[in-house]
Amino acid sequence: MAGVEPSLETSATRTEESIMSNPSARSKFSTLKQVCDLIPGHLVAKLARVHGIDEQARTFTPWSHVVALLYAQLSHAIGLNNVSDGLRLHKGPLSAIRGATAPPRNTLSHANHANGVTKMAEDLFWAVLDHLKTLSPRFGGKTYKGFPRRLNRVIHAVDSTTIQLVANCIDWARHRRKKAAAKLHLRLDLQSFLPKFAIVDTAHHNDNKRARELCADIGAGEIALFDKAYVDFEHLHDLDARGAFWVTRAKDNLKTRCVKRRVARAQGRMLRDDEVVLRTPATYARYPKPLRRVRAIVERDGKDVEMEFLTNNLEWAPSTIADLYKHRWAIEAFFKQIKQCLQLCDFLGHSKNAIQWQVWTALLLYVLLRFLAHASQWPHSFTRFFGFVRACIWTRIDWMTALRACGTARGDFRLLAAPRQAYL
Repeated sequence: MAGVEPSLETSATRTEESIMSNPSARSKFSTLKQVCDLIPGHLVAKLARVHGIDEQARTFTPWSHVVALLYAQLSHAIGLNNVSDGLRLHKGPLSAIRGATAPPRNTLSHANHANGVTKMAEDLFWAVLDHLKTLSPRFGGKTYKGFPRRLNRVIHAVDSTTIQLVANCIDWARHRRKKAAAKLHLRLDLQSFLPKFAIVDTAHHNDNKRARELCADIGAGEIALFDKAYVDFEHLHDLDARGAFWVTRAKDNLKTRCVKRRVARAQGRMLRDDEVVLRTPATYARYPKPLRRVRAIVERDGKDVEMEFLTNNLEWAPSTIADLYKHRWAIEAFFKQIKQCLQLCDFLGHSKNAIQWQVWTALLLYVLLRFLAHASQWPHSFTRFFGFVRACIWTRIDWMTALRACGTARGDFRLLAAPRQAYL
């Protein structure tokens, strides 16, 4: 049909054909092996011994389990048979990935459920992320294009995303009569656009119950950006005592008393700028210090709306506070990226262990591909890069050479989505 843009996979397949015609872009190893080789060779076996998983494994090793789950994410496998059959068809290239083996369906199911010290999956993710930052210090630096440069501080965005599950077969995650869901709580470093802390749990608890864990290591001078669901004044007072700054939205039912008007009248899009104290005795006992309340007109879904922000910083300009909260929407772009690209809709098991293994593996694959895109200087979006890699899972391509010489990959740098694209 004339005028219709080709699909992502069709475009990636055509680009693969053009790359393979270049002898310098060919490799002895498959794409999946090059991705898995970014994980240190000793790391999975070491973590398996620490968590006692190596004693449970017989013919199917923990390393083979990790490779199988990474393949499931890359191929968007919709079931255990899909993973098992896909790996069996490529036993030769699979064995080249440090001796990984293809599992039968029941073996993979048992590994997802019984290899279930999912703390290993969590530890593997953070260890690999630290390793990649060691390989390239710039990978963990200021790589996010939308980072507010005028604030030379570490800025953290805190939020959560809900992962819908099937209520009639996942009782452990049921939080309503006919609904079940898991929740990913995340603290994102806006300098590098990489996770700094994450919690995978059920959706039963309120977000503010996880605020202390997410922000435990935020230090003096750093900035935390919250949605109003994370407002816990006792926790905010603790952050203030540590010398950290925070910006959040004010709840609609929050009762405050103005003690000082910092702006006499509205100035452009800044409507009010006041110092306030909490009026309710219970909340005042948790946070007895003055707060800053800024009311401004901001753009939301293409329309101008009024929003009210709270912060403990009494020195910044009111426009800076509004801009800081706008940058919090970048974490929505992160959630949009991983949900669009990675396999977080169809799960390979129904137990809590299986769900957590798959979520942590999705995050692991995200940072591996981000590092590969960073090292090969890929100048386009992460979504396009993922589609490219997915189309070439078993193809032997030297990515470091191919992507730098790829004619269709030149253009403006758009590795990361703009926050306004994900704001709801």
